[in-house]
Amino acid sequence: MAANKLKTASVLAFERKHANSDAVMFAGRWDNKQQQEGWSPINILEKSVRGTISNRLKTAIANDPLKLDAEIQKPNLQTVDIAALPQDCDTLKVSFTLRVLGDLATPSACNDAEYQQALADVINGYIEREQFSELAARYAENLANGRFLWRNRVGAEQIEIQVSQLAGNKVANSWTFDAHSFDLRKFGTQPAAIKPLADLIQTGLSGKSFVLLRVEAFVRLGAGQEIFPSQELVLDGSGNSKKSKFLYQVDGQAAMHSQKIGNAIRTIDTWYPEASTYGPIAIEPYGSVTSRGSAYRQPKDKTDFYNLLDKWVLKDEAPELGNQHYVMGILIRGGVFGEAG
Repeated sequence: MAANKLKTASVLAFERKHANSDAVMFAGRWDNKQQQEGWSPINILEKSVRGTISNRLKTAIANDPLKLDAEIQKPNLQTVDIAALPQDCDTLKVSFTLRVLGDLATPSACNDAEYQQALADVINGYIEREQFSELAARYAENLANGRFLWRNRVGAEQIEIQVSQLAGNKVANSWTFDAHSFDLRKFGTQPAAIKPLADLIQTGLSGKSFVLLRVEAFVRLGAGQEIFPSQELVLDGSGNSKKSKFLYQVDGQAAMHSQKIGNAIRTIDTWYPEASTYGPIAIEPYGSVTSRGSAYRQPKDKTDFYNLLDKWVLKDEAPELGNQHYVMGILIRGGVFGEAG
């Protein structure tokens, strides 16, 4: 069948090729970061406070001193989850594992054999040319720079990242990075430092060997400082919840969602139109950044994943190299990409 007669499969899905765990959080001393002992789980605690009224008020209340005083006097009682280092600990340890999978050319589901073959040809052609070298280097750098720490990275005195390759119960290789020596807005500033780790990730993506990594970040924040696990989304819309903030925990231990860790690892997209202004964003089909309420890859501009993929597979029009990396990054991310009904 000619390429221009192909149609996108109505059922098309890819499994993610970066399988990372939740990240659990420990407290200890900076001087003990080379030791397994001396690190205690950080527990989630509750705190009840009487807050002030600080939200934007209606004009009628804000412009009337008596009404404003009456509003301010109302108690703003809150019960929230908190997490912090103990007073005798100055360092946060964040630990998770990452498995890198291969066989990208085979979708987990596809109901059109001809489309699947055309897509496999595109993916295998990319792998033959690029060998995942650029993508692997960027994934490795996001491990080395501690981007996955999110707010815990801000203002830290020192950050050391230890990445270990696990083989059974043994450590096959290990690397140590100073996260502050990397630029979060630019990739490729220390190619030699991350090359061994990037080569290993590349091997995993190519399906040449099993790759399991343990990532441990040591963040020197200061004794007793607050730390920031993931915050839970409260789906109870009745307003009956006693707490206004829930922090994520695994068996009572402060933790970060695997989705949040994965989002940071795939924050490699600098090929979208406004990258020079906003820097790297997470690989997403429409370049969405929910914290800004913006989608930086608009279908009307033909820069979104679906337009680029359809041109590449159905019309044999390969995008520029940067967007080729982007399309493959989306497939590595995984998801359901079939034609809308």
